[in-house]
Amino acid sequence: MKKIAVDAMGGDNAPQAIVEGVNRALADFADIEVILYGDDTKIRPYLTATERVTIVHTEEKINSDDEPTKAIRTKKKASMVLAAKAVKDGEADAVLSAGNTGALLTAGTLIVKRIKGVERPGLMTTLPTMSGQNFDMLDLGANAENTATHLHQYGILGSFYAKNVRGIEKPRVGLLNNGTEETKGTPVHQEAYRLLANEPSIHFIGNVEARELLNDVADVVVSDGFTGNAVLKTIEGTAKSVMGALKSAITSAGVKGKLGALLLKDSLYGLKDTMDYSKAGGAVLFGVQAPVVKAHGSSDATSIYYTIKQIRTMLETDVVSQLVTEFADKT
Repeated sequence: MKKIAVDAMGGDNAPQAIVEGVNRALADFADIEVILYGDDTKIRPYLTATERVTIVHTEEKINSDDEPTKAIRTKKKASMVLAAKAVKDGEADAVLSAGNTGALLTAGTLIVKRIKGVERPGLMTTLPTMSGQNFDMLDLGANAENTATHLHQYGILGSFYAKNVRGIEKPRVGLLNNGTEETKGTPVHQEAYRLLANEPSIHFIGNVEARELLNDVADVVVSDGFTGNAVLKTIEGTAKSVMGALKSAITSAGVKGKLGALLLKDSLYGLKDTMDYSKAGGAVLFGVQAPVVKAHGSSDATSIYYTIKQIRTMLETDVVSQLVTEFADKT
């Protein structure tokens, strides 16, 4: 049985969206057990599942505007902290939260602890491409600045995840840069290019540009945290804006527009599904000793469901334990 500790109080739509997503996951996956951490009186009205789920009551939570390190150190009974400690103490196999990102990253590094040999765990998520093939990208903001060594390790981490969790036999790893030439970028990027090119455990394809990310240019994209976070938000914002503009154009075009939309209904729904990043799951703090997964702050029940599905796959493939062995061999 795979045990998942869930911070039920984190996120804009907590606890309703969190609990409803858990209900759906428990109904679909007979091999998971969920421990919900949060206010029992607020959780229970939404909980319809009766088996393989327990509530650990606490009225303390970490707010979105709390300073991450201070919150983790002082709010010992916060739902997020208790969920992370459950993983540390072996009471759960993974932790999920849609709450304060910085606090969850801090909990991951200070409580769950990083894997020996990993200098800086990276925040990674799977993003959509136009073909539906998708790609993994890290770092997405766990670290504002990175060294060439960090970027090199991100290439190994991302490739390992894409191979073991997404089932890509030989993932193509690209370094996000301002040009495809080997000499492009800052000295850090140039050194990272050299390290990645000489890494035998990955299939490095060189530099990739941001404009090609949605066109299947790579299976894994490596970036510093500042740039990665900016790119992530740009992709999310663009997808939302494009779908909004398309809807507006159809509704304002009168009868012709609505007739055209009816004829193109299947294609439009296909486009919507292609650009829907919520079904890819959450962002993984990869490089710590257990799955620590951050769902989007605005996650609905569907997003939480798919994030639990993602965690289940990580536990099923035992990717973290394999990663521990991988880095032990490199040290």
